[in-house]
Amino acid sequence: MPTPRAWQKMLSGRRLDLLDPTPVDVEIEDIAHGLSFVARWNGQTEGDFPYSVAEHSLLVERLHARLSPRAPAKWRLAALLHDAPEYVIGDMISPVKTAVGPGYDELDKRLAAAVHIRFGLPATLPAQVKRQIKRADRISAWMEATQIAGFTVPEADRFFGKPDATVMEGLTLTLRPPVETRAAYLARHAALMAELD
Repeated sequence: MPTPRAWQKMLSGRRLDLLDPTPVDVEIEDIAHGLSFVARWNGQTEGDFPYSVAEHSLLVERLHARLSPRAPAKWRLAALLHDAPEYVIGDMISPVKTAVGPGYDELDKRLAAAVHIRFGLPATLPAQVKRQIKRADRISAWMEATQIAGFTVPEADRFFGKPDATVMEGLTLTLRPPVETRAAYLARHAALMAELD
């Protein structure tokens, strides 16, 4: 019996082995393209376009910058890339992750390490940086839940925590075609990479 295939062919031509991902097989164009087509909330959102993981990542990076204004570019880059593994494994909602168990988390960690190394970050982020990004991620989830995913404010407060309104001031959720989101993600990635030099 042949060994089951555990790699995915990317549009760049790379073959990403999910069991043993290597940084050399990670391309930002593949990440941006994939994330711009992956819908958050399993697509259960209002609007004419799905709210993509790429769009969510752009918002998380903005929120992270507000929460940690003195953070160096590398940690803002980490915030932008915080869901990068989902370009291959998709965005599983929390209840599904719970049902799948620790296997999903291990796969996510392997892919994240390859992505981080590819773009000059440590394979495993410092705990404090992870906490800061998670805080921005939860604020983004609260905004998404209340604005496009049908949650009431009390429900969102219970599941994601009540955010500081000043952190969200002036920020809105953007729903746009994947081609536009992909371009915005690539542009932000390029800007942050340029700051690293």
